[in-house]
Amino acid sequence: MAHWVNVPLLVIMAMSGLQIFAAYPMLGPRGQPVGWYPFQGESPPGWARLGDWLAGARHWHFAFGGFLALNGAIYLLYLVLSGEWRRRLFLPHRDTRNAVETLAFYLRIRKHAPAQGLYNGLQRLAYTGALLLGILAVLSGLVLYKPVQLGALTAALGGYDTARALHLGVLAGFALFTLGHVTLVLLHPRSLGEMVTGGRRPDV
Repeated sequence: MAHWVNVPLLVIMAMSGLQIFAAYPMLGPRGQPVGWYPFQGESPPGWARLGDWLAGARHWHFAFGGFLALNGAIYLLYLVLSGEWRRRLFLPHRDTRNAVETLAFYLRIRKHAPAQGLYNGLQRLAYTGALLLGILAVLSGLVLYKPVQLGALTAALGGYDTARALHLGVLAGFALFTLGHVTLVLLHPRSLGEMVTGGRRPDV
């Protein structure tokens, strides 16, 4: 359930976040935009934004950001208390080779799929990456909300402007994760049912 609750929450957070960004669509200190960002001054398209104006978007963002953070905290708690982190999280010594071989198979470089368990190395890498993105989203979001009161966290993330760039980068990361997720489902359509039901319970 926690998996699917994230879908509408992420859509609302992304659209309201882009509306907030549209109020100042620049990256870098005011008057000193960074050179590496190619879309300086370009507002996101209207269809991708929610809230109509800055205050409205902030209300949407703060209201649903709490639900998204709570859902993530529940999932983390489940991983720790159930011991599922051993099966679901990416462990480099165990999963690196399998992740590379699985990626090679998807790219048609390798003819045969490597040994597959309940989760393969590439899945573990993707889910662990998404979890880290979620943590970074919360931390950078807190910096943007209270940069002075959370001065230590602001400094740890490199300052307000860096946190703002990180927050936008997290959105891009989630978009890429979703695209990859959908692509893999299209490659393996039978897995769609298992994503809804959780699949068959493995034998103990």
